[in-house]
Amino acid sequence: MSAIATFVDLLAGRRDPATLARSDWDGAIGVARSEAMLATLAHRLHGADLPPAVAALFADQRAAAQVAQAQALWEAEMARRALAPAGIEFVLLKGAAYAAAGMACAAGRQIGDLDILVLASDIRRAENALLNAGWEWVKSDPYDDAYYREHMHELPPLIHKARDRMIDVHHTILPRTHRITPDALALMSDAVESAKGYAVLCPADMAVHCAAHMLADGDLQGGLRNLWDFHIMTRDFAAADPGYWGKLDGRALLHGLREAVHRAARLSRDLYGARLPEGWDRQYGTDGWFRRRLLARDDWGRVTEPLIEQAFYIRSHWLRMPPAMLARHLWTKWRKRQSVSSSGASSRK
Repeated sequence: MSAIATFVDLLAGRRDPATLARSDWDGAIGVARSEAMLATLAHRLHGADLPPAVAALFADQRAAAQVAQAQALWEAEMARRALAPAGIEFVLLKGAAYAAAGMACAAGRQIGDLDILVLASDIRRAENALLNAGWEWVKSDPYDDAYYREHMHELPPLIHKARDRMIDVHHTILPRTHRITPDALALMSDAVESAKGYAVLCPADMAVHCAAHMLADGDLQGGLRNLWDFHIMTRDFAAADPGYWGKLDGRALLHGLREAVHRAARLSRDLYGARLPEGWDRQYGTDGWFRRRLLARDDWGRVTEPLIEQAFYIRSHWLRMPPAMLARHLWTKWRKRQSVSSSGASSRK
């Protein structure tokens, strides 16, 4: 069995960790690191019969993840303190939202940037408030700055000059140029308050956003982690609300993301063993390409199918913008890379 299959089976509960040989652990841990899910695996196997070295590693990972989540929530508090005086409300997204809501999928999840959603009408005031509170631009390139402002679903990324933490300020969840246009106002207006007092997306919208981020706005980098988020949150939301799958279907339709949400559910079934309701539990031949992309790692965690990876990279850009714009964008980025390479070569002479 391949290392990535062992890793997925451990998460899904199909493999008894006590049966793993040392080489199996080496491979599973290597894959988990590559997928940024080592702490997730550590939480999933907490209390299991593990080799001492693995148990010690996992204990360290759980402790580090707990510190990282505390840092992420502190950054959310800093954002609130910066935006509240201007009367700007925001909704937490992604990892920080899962942590603020105390969700099971937050256990061990790495949280990088702080992602927040504000009303489009508040985006400029939010930008000014954050700049005044110590954040500054990460990207200084005029083309990149203009591209974000004119075409993307968020401001150019900001980083705090003292805390070295990044924040992404969204005004919707997919680029403006995307073929799909989610209802950003509905996302904001139907948000709910989390246990820690922060606004987060409602349960159905949270799963819609997770599926959109994984399948409609990316090349499936980090796909196993995002799929795990989707799997755990839908499992728990459905356990708490018998009508959840119907609500999720309705919100996915509202946001134009029904295909992405249903595909995420099928992949969750195929990889992690999710139980789906009638109408969701179907088979689609194209899902095989997505499974291949998600599972394309060797026993060292390296990508094994670069052509498929490249195909999904191209697909992600194709979804994001019309063909003419895509051609101009890729040409511009290529020319910039060539210019940087040329200047670097000249400086070394």
